[in-house]
Amino acid sequence: MSLTIQKSFEKQPDGASGKLYLVATPIGNLEDMTYRAVRTLQEADIIAAEDTRQTRKLLTHFEISPGQLLSYHEHNKTASGPELIRLIIEGKNLALVSDAGLPAISDPGSDLVKLAVEAGISVIPIPGANAALSALIVSGLPTERFQFIGFLPRENKDRDHLLASLQDEENTLLMYESPHRIIKTLESLQQAWGDRKVVLARELTKRYEEMARGTLSECLGWLQEHPPLGEYCLVVAGANPEDVKERRDAWWQSLSVEEHVLHYEEQEGVSRKEAMKKAAGDRGVSKRDIYKIIAVD
Repeated sequence: MSLTIQKSFEKQPDGASGKLYLVATPIGNLEDMTYRAVRTLQEADIIAAEDTRQTRKLLTHFEISPGQLLSYHEHNKTASGPELIRLIIEGKNLALVSDAGLPAISDPGSDLVKLAVEAGISVIPIPGANAALSALIVSGLPTERFQFIGFLPRENKDRDHLLASLQDEENTLLMYESPHRIIKTLESLQQAWGDRKVVLARELTKRYEEMARGTLSECLGWLQEHPPLGEYCLVVAGANPEDVKERRDAWWQSLSVEEHVLHYEEQEGVSRKEAMKKAAGDRGVSKRDIYKIIAVD
């Protein structure tokens, strides 16, 4: 990739391409809409929305009459994306919005941004509400360094692999989850990382906004008594640096996975199944991961 320089507000010659504006919308409270966001939507030639019905409600509330309101979402992005880029190249200014929050965060807007950058189109952020950062700043957990995970993979093996790779991550971790998966996700986090501190932020900026702060086990107990409702943002404490150092200095570091398992079989006389379980516990991975590595070897 060759170096490119974007000067967002430099005067453009006649016939130049339009621009792509990424416009933040409220995550629940309409008062979080900024003056600049309203003006940008008013002035845009085209508004592209994840859900045009939802966006039309927002536009109506702020008395915005779009020149064109087009659909752009996960299921049509392959066909719709290039067409939107063509319209921008022809000189149209396009504002992209998601259902809530910032476009391109856990959102197909990131693919449209990539196409725009490749086409030399200026991409301009119109900042505003964001659920993950809103949850982080009220969590009480460290905010100096953090990592955004988004939604965890649905497949067990993919989720286990990702969580294992993050076991030694010392930064605060942010992720999103739906109400029907939140309990399973907390159970997976506890199994992979132990009983860490966590904050469950629910219905942010809305009337029933709620934060549950505690350990993973405490929050699981809470959800058993208070069934999950609404979308959740999870803020999870990073790994304890002392625990990370202990794992990195562990006696088994120089052993292969097969040698690690054999150690328990020979030295402690346990079954292969139990030896694999112990090795998985040492390494902070699932027994399934140990089995797969040994099977390949």
